[in-house]
Amino acid sequence: MTDTHAHLTFPDFAGEIPEVLERAEAAGIRRVITIGTSLESSREAIALAEKYEAVFAVVGIHPSSADEAPDDFVAALRDLASHPKVVALGETGLDYHRLPSSEADPKERVKLEALGNENTRDLEWSIADGAYKSRQAEVFQQQLELAAELGLNVVIHQRDAWDDTLDIVVAYSDRLKMVYHCFGETLERARQLIDLGHFVSFTGIVTFKNGRQVRECAAQIPLDRFMVETDCPYLAPVPFRGNRCEPAHTLQIAQLIAEARQTNLPEIAKATEATANRFFRFR
Repeated sequence: MTDTHAHLTFPDFAGEIPEVLERAEAAGIRRVITIGTSLESSREAIALAEKYEAVFAVVGIHPSSADEAPDDFVAALRDLASHPKVVALGETGLDYHRLPSSEADPKERVKLEALGNENTRDLEWSIADGAYKSRQAEVFQQQLELAAELGLNVVIHQRDAWDDTLDIVVAYSDRLKMVYHCFGETLERARQLIDLGHFVSFTGIVTFKNGRQVRECAAQIPLDRFMVETDCPYLAPVPFRGNRCEPAHTLQIAQLIAEARQTNLPEIAKATEATANRFFRFR
């Protein structure tokens, strides 16, 4: 199998990449796709892909990094994407989980309310949130345009921004294939994406006690429309919860999906690997 979404460039894995890849290989994970979240981490992802045969790279600007992206980031990303071991663009998308207004000090709000100035500050927060969302959408769409130009598929990040993300995705669905990574939505929403020709990818969340919705989705969507990933170092599956996640844990994720679908691990491994081969254009 392939771990289709890992972050091997994160400090959590510093100095341990050979051992991490050895454990992955022992678990039957023959390839790891490490994902860029900024220009810098995208360059680091390519460097790892150059050093290790089993590693491939995806390059892009994460929505949470959109504000930091230089105005000319598309040119730099185009150059990075020309590398032979770059297999997609991303991760890119929209993330409204931590808007500027969410960072507001609750004590400040109480003080403003006492002074009768809360409406003015609410307006300022609203403007800040709007600018933040607008920049994310701009960076997202620029990357989709680049992907269409280069003929690369796209890894999508979406958090608390379903409708706005889907509106943009719909506009590009006749030109691009996309995978919603770390899918945690309903079966109905998965079917919306599948109907548009896209894919979803499941993480260790399918093994969590509170992951029932995701398990039900993984159990029912078509076998050829999903992939498996770790999103490591995050979201370690049961029985590794609370520890650092790593590519070897792709095995436990696939095993749980096999159980949810009342089938066996070889079937899930074969199907998800075939889908990964098609999406990332491995030969």
